[in-house]
Amino acid sequence: MRELETTGVHVFDYLKYIAETTDQKVILRNLMETYGNDVWNYAFSICRNKDAADDIAQDAFLKVYRNLTTFRGEAAVKTWLLTITRNTAYDYMRKAFWRKVTLVGFVQSGGTTSSAETEAVENLYASEIWQKVMTLSAKYREILILHAHYQMTTKEMAAILDISEGTVKSRLHHARLKVLSLKEREALEHS
Repeated sequence: MRELETTGVHVFDYLKYIAETTDQKVILRNLMETYGNDVWNYAFSICRNKDAADDIAQDAFLKVYRNLTTFRGEAAVKTWLLTITRNTAYDYMRKAFWRKVTLVGFVQSGGTTSSAETEAVENLYASEIWQKVMTLSAKYREILILHAHYQMTTKEMAAILDISEGTVKSRLHHARLKVLSLKEREALEHS
């Protein structure tokens, strides 16, 4: 499915074809295999709790399953899924008695191979940066995660967050400044 999106084949036509020819459970399984980690990571980045992220991801895919035929193809499937995930997460947080959340390491997928030492240093640096990102307010944390982790365009982020592209650019700029400020403050404290 990822290949379809990146090669320009219209994913909506693909989903429509599958919906007409196979069981919708197959579509859901395909979507979960392709985007499951992205959905879970995004849910976790919003709620910062593993158990809640599990529940949110499951609820998001249930909503996708129930509304498969409503996908209009105006956005990429990934954008549609992350929008549903975001709305589900905020619904979950509004309904739950939200108490303290424990900051847990951000789940990342692997990258290119390098020496063990280089990889360890890169992982430590990335972990430190993500810890700083996770301390930001939701509006700045979300924008950085969508941009840096999911590599979404300004247009896609605007669609997911239901804000203008100008607001996306502004939030991204301010979020980067906040992380930089946190790094500088930490450096001053250690020197």
